[in-house]
Amino acid sequence: MTDISKATRQQLSDHFSLDIGTVKEKLVSKDGTKKWLLNFGGKADVETVFIPMAASDDGHITGTVCVSSQVGCTLACSFCHTGTQKLLRNLTASEILGQLMHVLHDVGDFPVLKKKPKPRTVTNIGQGEPLLNPTAVFSAISTMTSPKALGLAPWRVTVSTSGVAPTIERISKELRAGLAISLHAVTDELRNELVPLNKQYPIAAVLQACRDYLSHISHENRHRRITFEYVMLKGVNDSLKDAKQLTRLIDQFPAHVNLIPFNPWPGSKYECSTSEAVEAFWKEVRRAGIECTVRTPRGQDIMAACGQLKSSTDMKVAASAI
Repeated sequence: MTDISKATRQQLSDHFSLDIGTVKEKLVSKDGTKKWLLNFGGKADVETVFIPMAASDDGHITGTVCVSSQVGCTLACSFCHTGTQKLLRNLTASEILGQLMHVLHDVGDFPVLKKKPKPRTVTNIGQGEPLLNPTAVFSAISTMTSPKALGLAPWRVTVSTSGVAPTIERISKELRAGLAISLHAVTDELRNELVPLNKQYPIAAVLQACRDYLSHISHENRHRRITFEYVMLKGVNDSLKDAKQLTRLIDQFPAHVNLIPFNPWPGSKYECSTSEAVEAFWKEVRRAGIECTVRTPRGQDIMAACGQLKSSTDMKVAASAI
């Protein structure tokens, strides 16, 4: 930067720093997905993922950035690899934002934004529960969406939560951001096992929080939907009875169901539902008039897919073990 004085540059350098993380390891999937193990000092190693989409006619690459909010996690969801890693600490707002800036740098869109920011969407679906670190997460998202910073549209940023009910309303009230609920079960009994946080905030409380979320945002965009994420576990939660109960639970909402075929990780006790079971489940949800998609696994071969993230300096070994 040469359009300001040397003295001003020195003053900025003395008072501010720009840390987009130190790369400890980088893996690239055969499908183009990239995963970084980034260090933000000490033991603060976190994984960040970029899932590219097809380039536009002008060669402009877009994609989804998955950022982490914590080093490790306290929720211990039984199907999630991150849940096997104890929580070391929360990430700061700058460290969360630094993950996004690292991806922008990698795809050639930082430090100078040549066009519009390349990520099509940003989701807090990496390591950790974002709503257990709300101060930092909300600050980072506010910077991402600020016209004076990256200027991402709020609806392009999604907060994915396992259901910290008291904080869900703030996502729409303060951020106007998108909401994804990691539901994964249709009864409290099963969800207590899959997502232990359910013992504190059961399904009914989470759904009430969803209503509160919509009360602050639906008047702005009547097409705004809540995404309900549902991992498909063979013989556990993938029956037609489960599908019908799911539709009864969420038919009150403008909703989108995202079926996630289980992504294996070393030591997991679960298997992915069969393709026939996934298709039957999908058809049942669609039959109820609810939008439903099956997420295509991306980055599975490098342990970058949903539920596979875990801070490890030996990511290649972990990937080869599945």
